[in-house]
Amino acid sequence: MTGAAEEPSDAGPEPPAEPGERLADLVAEYLTWLEARGYAESTVSARKREVKWLLRWLSDRGVTRPTEVTLPVLERYRVYLYRRRKPDGTPLTWGSQTQKLLAVRGLFRWLALTRRIRSNPASDLELPRKRHRIPKAVLSAQEAELVLAGPDVQHPLGVRDRAILETLYSTGVRRAELAALDLTDVDLTRLVVLVLSGKGGHDRLVPLGERAGRWIDRYLEDVRPLLEVASEPDAVFLTRRGRRITPRRLSDLARRYVDRAGLGKTGACHLFRHTMATLMLEGGADVRHIQEILGHRELSTTALYTHLSIATLQEVHRRTHPARLERSDADREALRSSLAAELLEAAHQEDDGPSAGADLPGTADGPVERPPAGRRARRAPAGGKFT
Repeated sequence: MTGAAEEPSDAGPEPPAEPGERLADLVAEYLTWLEARGYAESTVSARKREVKWLLRWLSDRGVTRPTEVTLPVLERYRVYLYRRRKPDGTPLTWGSQTQKLLAVRGLFRWLALTRRIRSNPASDLELPRKRHRIPKAVLSAQEAELVLAGPDVQHPLGVRDRAILETLYSTGVRRAELAALDLTDVDLTRLVVLVLSGKGGHDRLVPLGERAGRWIDRYLEDVRPLLEVASEPDAVFLTRRGRRITPRRLSDLARRYVDRAGLGKTGACHLFRHTMATLMLEGGADVRHIQEILGHRELSTTALYTHLSIATLQEVHRRTHPARLERSDADREALRSSLAAELLEAAHQEDDGPSAGADLPGTADGPVERPPAGRRARRAPAGGKFT
């Protein structure tokens, strides 16, 4: 019988790993199994990279066989990742730690399914608690325009760079998604971009702004033919040597123009993603629409941008907070009129209300219903005037 390999069942006939079977050899088989299951090449490469961390750590401690790995061993590995410092002295990010531990989980789940081990020691391995952090830097609309104006569009590569920045700002795509764009993925007539196999393997259609579409069109017509070589006939954005541009090169390019703008803010490709989402939310876009554009699986991820979209809250704060620097004459007059009306109404209620004894709580007449909080009289400051 031919066809795709079936997923190993819990009742498979394969025996446990032989005493001499090394974990490193089994990792190679595991990666082949992932490829056969249809995992993206980037995912398999990432799993290979993350599992190497575990193999190196285990080897340093004399652990080479899967049967020697227990939950306490993996817990110590988790602590090691938490305490690990990069060359610049900063710790591994939550995402980096989580990805490495997820790779461990996947490896040992496969080892258990294929009967290389009798039980899965990683089944109870806890992941670091996710911290929903607000992006540190977001550009205003004016700042974004300054960055976009950075490339020298009199030079062919300047036109390419402007098209790249405009696409990042207009679509909010990730750097890897932009690098992977082929000519057939960009529809300048309908002004949409097809993102194939985005993060999580999901495809999506993303709107493309008219201005970004014009810059892409200019790049494709005037610049790309100068860069194109036979080895990269499909890629949209090319390097000066005609190769498909890489995600790392995109980050370097975007960061250079952000720094050149002199805004005192740092960031690269993801800065445009944060900026697009925040400014669209401030402009009235529904958070669910932003979720679809960005390709987030969870609405809670997109909701982080609502904490940055505070233009409405700032306006309310500016109009109402007593410690603001100045008030307009109209604001002062409106406030005086409102307070005077509340005082007059409160005075009428006091004249028409029950006797003073009946107002006291706990009397024989029972508790008295208080007037609404917004209608209580306000005490005038010393001097008898409101300001």
